[in-house]
Formats: sequence, C-alpha cells, structure tokens
Amino acid sequence: MPQTFFDALAVRTWCSLALRALGGAREEIDAINVYPVADGDTGTNLYLTLESAATAVEAVFAGYETGRAEPSLGDAARAMAHGALIGARGNSGTILAQLLRGMAQVLAEAGETSPASRADGPGLGLALRRAPDSARQAVARPVEGTVLAAAGWLPVVLCGRNERLYARMSREPAALALSWVDDMPGLLAAGYALVDNAAGQTAVQALAAGLPVVAHRPLPGHGAEGVHRMADLGLCALAPDGPALLTALDALGEGTPERAARVARGHALFRGDALEGLSDL
Repeated sequence: MPQTFFDALAVRTWCSLALRALGGAREEIDAINVYPVADGDTGTNLYLTLESAATAVEAVFAGYETGRAEPSLGDAARAMAHGALIGARGNSGTILAQLLRGMAQVLAEAGETSPASRADGPGLGLALRRAPDSARQAVARPVEGTVLAAAGWLPVVLCGRNERLYARMSREPAALALSWVDDMPGLLAAGYALVDNAAGQTAVQALAAGLPVVAHRPLPGHGAEGVHRMADLGLCALAPDGPALLTALDALGEGTPERAARVARGHALFRGDALEGLSDL
C-alpha cells in the first residue's frame, strides 16, 4: 500500500531524492539561469542549498542511532529548514531556504499534534501552500516570472499568431509560451485561472469552460472598461499589480467558496445552446 502519511523518514527520503534530481539538472538550470541575472549559477546554488538541508537532516538521524527513539517530524523538518538557511547560496538558494522554512513550520506543528508525529495528506498540502507564502514575505519586492513566482504558478502565455511575442516569451524560463491554439476549450479546462487584460473572447471562453478570470493590468480604453464591467458583475477579480495578482490567485484555491461562486456566475451566462432553439423552429 502507498504511504498515506508524512513523517521524519519521509523528510529524509524527500531530501535525498530531491538532491539527486537537482544534481542531475543543475547544469541545465545553470544554462537557462532563471534568477535574476545572467550569472550562470542558479542550478549550482540550489543544489548546494539543498545539500546543506539534507546534511542537517542526516545529522539528526545520526544523533538517534545509538538509542531506540527516532527523530520526530518536527526534528527533521526544522533541521531541513535550518540546514538550508545556513547553507543558502545566492538569491535562488535564499528563496529555496524560505520555501523549506514555510513547509517546516506547518510540518512541525502537525507532528506535535499527532501522537505518531506524522502529517496527513491535508497537512502536507497545507505545508506546500505555506511554502510560497513564506518566500514572498521574505522578499521586499517579489518579481513576477522568477523562481519565486514559479514556486506557486506556471504562467501559460497565449501568443496567438504574434511571432515576435512568441519568440520573446519562449526565452522566459519561468513561463510556457504557446502560439496558435486550436483547442482553446481543452486548454482552458486544464488551467487554474485565466489572467486577462481585455475582457475579450478568451475571457468569454474561460467563463464558459468554468475557469475563473482575473483581470490584470488591462489595456487602456475598451480593455479597461470591459474588465471593470466584468468585475462589477462579479465575473472577475481585479488585480492592478503583482501582489494583487498573487492574492487573487491564492483566493481561487480548489474547493474554496470564492472559486465556486465565480464558476457559478460564469456558467449562469450560458443558459443553453442557441442551436437547440433553432432546431425547434
């Protein structure tokens, strides 16, 4: 049976597997260099930071080898976070350390309230959600599209037939650029939310597909007018800047009342198939 809980041994195993995976990808990450200038060491900095975290966790387990007791989830999680913090390299390593710190805070609390010192599935989910919050709070001016943004979201940029935009966005490592998309309903159905700036046909398709819409930095003129009208009708959230965008996206979590309400308002716009009415004539 698959393991349904997260304990100290799971922290140890995760650190080991993550370090191995990152070791295999460090040169590739160095090459694309996702944060924030072309210094070519992002992958190396992340690897060395995680190596320090893994070493700290191993030290905790080594300290318990002489006795019968095993480290608690809180012991392992706090060691992971502390090891990453003292061994953080560069900007990317510092942000990774803050991500692990946010996770560790939740995992330690879960371990202390559990008789078996474990976190269940929802507890692990909460820890993963706390991680990007911790990192954002540690950065004075978060920059969209960097490792920080990628910790929570992967922007999919629809470029249509704009070849210059597609070429530019294809060079952004923290985003997925798409040119012309034939199956737009299928793509929208796989998304988390649509970030829109014009209240145009893409927004209409998103509402029909049950995808919440967030209006971000709308185009002057009809774009701004359209998104404000949609917001007045409760069909989208307004996010004028980066922090507001992150807040709006966070509020649309799966199963939240906010998401359910926006999906319901969108579906209410489409009461039936017009072709059905024509067939009755």
